[in-house]
Amino acid sequence: MFLDRYDAGKQLANKLLKYKGKKTVVYAIPRGGALTALEVARALEAPLDVVIARKIGHPFNKELAVCAITEDGKRTCDEVGVCCVDSSWLESETTLQLQEIKRQRQVFQGTAKLMSAKGKTAILVDDGIATGLTIKAAVLAIQKQKPEKIIIAVPVAPRSVIEELMQQVDEVVVLRDEPDFKGDVSSCYIHFPEVIDAEVQLVLKHLKTKYNQ
Repeated sequence: MFLDRYDAGKQLANKLLKYKGKKTVVYAIPRGGALTALEVARALEAPLDVVIARKIGHPFNKELAVCAITEDGKRTCDEVGVCCVDSSWLESETTLQLQEIKRQRQVFQGTAKLMSAKGKTAILVDDGIATGLTIKAAVLAIQKQKPEKIIIAVPVAPRSVIEELMQQVDEVVVLRDEPDFKGDVSSCYIHFPEVIDAEVQLVLKHLKTKYNQ
């Protein structure tokens, strides 16, 4: 069990120290991933930014993701889950999530563009992985930045998803790699409260003046 997202971030950072002092950028998937990524960025003395990816939940079960979408509007979908979903509903939900992504970007970073990872090592951090759709969408967004290397760093993830991600990125760092994990990320934490926008703002502001370039 991790005490909280900060604790998980400190443990992840210990696995990533070889990237300290190198051309590294840490990207968080907000909201919860920002708290975990803060500790990674601190330990590596690296700049931190957010890659905003939003899941699109099934119309009859919002917790069951059928797609995920990033700021460029590109969807990453579970082809099995999305096949029986009404296409007009999917387009409508996509529009709503894009509006929320734009709102979050404005709140978190104002008019600042996504930090470039060109020629650098990009470390993508979240507080855990369930279905993997959100982080897969985020990977596609980072790939457009043309980084030298992409690393996914998460405290916990299902073994099957890890194996899929290893085909997409250069390295996957996971603290709890359990074949029987069913994707209930909150069950791996003692304290797992909802993270609000203001907390993400504080995380980014904390590192901006010291490390961001």
